[in-house]
Amino acid sequence: MNIQQFRYSSDNLGYVLYGRRTALAIDGGAVDDIASFLDEKGLDLKFAANTHGHPDHTSGTRRLIGRTGARYLDHETLMKKKAVEIEGETAQVLHTPGHTPDSMTFFADGFLVAGDTLFNGTIGNCFSGDLRGFYESIKTLMAFPPDTVIYAGHDYVEYAMAFARVIEPDHPHIDAYLKKYDPRLVRSTMGDEMKVNPYLRFNDPGMIDVLKKRGLAHSNEYERWESIMTLS
Repeated sequence: MNIQQFRYSSDNLGYVLYGRRTALAIDGGAVDDIASFLDEKGLDLKFAANTHGHPDHTSGTRRLIGRTGARYLDHETLMKKKAVEIEGETAQVLHTPGHTPDSMTFFADGFLVAGDTLFNGTIGNCFSGDLRGFYESIKTLMAFPPDTVIYAGHDYVEYAMAFARVIEPDHPHIDAYLKKYDPRLVRSTMGDEMKVNPYLRFNDPGMIDVLKKRGLAHSNEYERWESIMTLS
């Protein structure tokens, strides 16, 4: 299964997952660009879906459906099906609550479309108030192999790395991470994230030292997660 990224608004990122003939749009706010891409590739948009219900992610969905005739897969349908099939290939749907109760992540062919659950270099705000659920969602995503590619719902890379540098001014991997950053195609690997993303590093000795120096709770994994969340 192939993936194409589309930037819209100031920093939103949407996606089309596709085979030879049919496609799935996720957070399809870039309606005109997506329609042009479908025409260029000769693709039929079979489905449209969203990673969660925030307006900046759903804003283009109705117009995209009206323009293409795609079937909308709502949250309940996706949670029941747990997968979307495109030409015999499957995009797995994971319920990853935390940013919002309805947040979902799509996994196919070695990549994650993580919406506002996991960004490149940071994570989403816990608007749901469910900090434990968010922790479990992040743990679920962290279990994917290091070469898994992360496609997020926004481009926050430069902000995220500036924040990571405030936490650890001498962090050895931030510069290398930024050298890989390309605003024309925003992505990273899980291995990259485990090195630099503060919110995934609650078991990293360097991050534990930061928590100790700041007098924050660090005796177990969940305590460290809670403490790192207070750094934001």
